[in-house]
Amino acid sequence: MRRSALKRLALPIALPIALALFGATAAQAAENFKIMAPANPGGGYDQAARGLGKAMQEAGVAGSVTYENKGGAGGTIGLAQFVNASKGDPNALIVVGAVMVGAIVQNKPPVTLTQATPIARLMAEYNAFVVPANSPIKTMKDVVEQMKKDPASVKWGGGSKGSVDHVSVAMIARDVGVDPTKVNYVPFKGGGEATAAILGGHVTVGTSGWGELQEFVQSGKLRAIAITAPARLKGVNVPTLKEQGVNVEIGNWRGVYAPPGVSPEQRKALTDAVVKATKSKSWTELLEKNSWTPVVMTGPDFDKFVDGSHAELRALMYKLGML
Repeated sequence: MRRSALKRLALPIALPIALALFGATAAQAAENFKIMAPANPGGGYDQAARGLGKAMQEAGVAGSVTYENKGGAGGTIGLAQFVNASKGDPNALIVVGAVMVGAIVQNKPPVTLTQATPIARLMAEYNAFVVPANSPIKTMKDVVEQMKKDPASVKWGGGSKGSVDHVSVAMIARDVGVDPTKVNYVPFKGGGEATAAILGGHVTVGTSGWGELQEFVQSGKLRAIAITAPARLKGVNVPTLKEQGVNVEIGNWRGVYAPPGVSPEQRKALTDAVVKATKSKSWTELLEKNSWTPVVMTGPDFDKFVDGSHAELRALMYKLGML
């Protein structure tokens, strides 16, 4: 047989083999996908991490996904571990958000978001304020009256120092004429720990994202007395702070970053994969279940947004006497 004929025979055989090998390599990389939730299990970071992983699998952009929880210091401990351990890994993500930005502003850790690679903003949510079902407190007005008499007598429980939880409590105090520095605020490493403390009656009032608290409210174990939204959320019968005479409105956001050292091409591929995942059925259902608002943003717009969020929280913390 002539050499040219051999070449023609070899090409149809070699091409599928090469493609198969390429596909296997891509699938193998996807199998090793890792998402870090920089908080203990049970909170919003954890819910977002696992929800995104499931959505990426459903969208066909990831095989199996492994998760890691590393709580503490508003997510900055997990961020430091992620940045140091996952450099250059194009299949690794960490969930970030306003809580982490606040912790960075307040604690000035050695590792910050500037050392990681922005991928996408995903969603926004509002916080609820809750009390145990047997609490004598029925409304936020009851809390305000007690706080005016003795600020230390109201023990607030929520996320880390500098988090949206903490800032919202300081904003309430300032709005009703109480010195924010006198607020008795107890920080927890994650939503799961905070919820356990609220259920156990270890704090007077607890606050966290509505998505983290709703099952306990709906089951009757906790009573929601206010929400930080500008208007009542659809399907959520909880009055806003503004309805109760407290002029405070604040939202939280969450997104994902990749490690340092990924190439522009890898960043684009990862961004495309995450955006595709946000269009999946499971992600849409997760948003609806937790009353999360989709606010997908990528590229330079997301970079600018994070810088703006950092500046706004810093200014607000200074104003509230938290820095």
